[in-house]
Amino acid sequence: MIPRWKITKYLNDVFSGGTTCQQFTEVITDYLEGALTFREWIRFQVHLGLCVGCRRYLRQMKQIIHVLDKLPDEAIPIEIHEELLRKFETWTSRETPPPPS
Repeated sequence: MIPRWKITKYLNDVFSGGTTCQQFTEVITDYLEGALTFREWIRFQVHLGLCVGCRRYLRQMKQIIHVLDKLPDEAIPIEIHEELLRKFETWTSRETPPPPS
């Protein structure tokens, strides 16, 4: 019996031109904005149909957009902005964030 992953890889290679998950994530914004060519859209749809991980990723992106659309247009206070920047800087460097002052 042929393993499922081999069948999925074969179908992806044949019908989506071998679109990888990395390529999928690189064009997801274009997909959501309707900016893909018809051929790119077909390849995207085929990969989407074959890849559970990319379907999950697309669903998460849509949820993020939906939540962000609900945020108020007013700017956040500068103190909160600076605190968020500090946290992101330490998060990307994987260091423990400094205690709040």
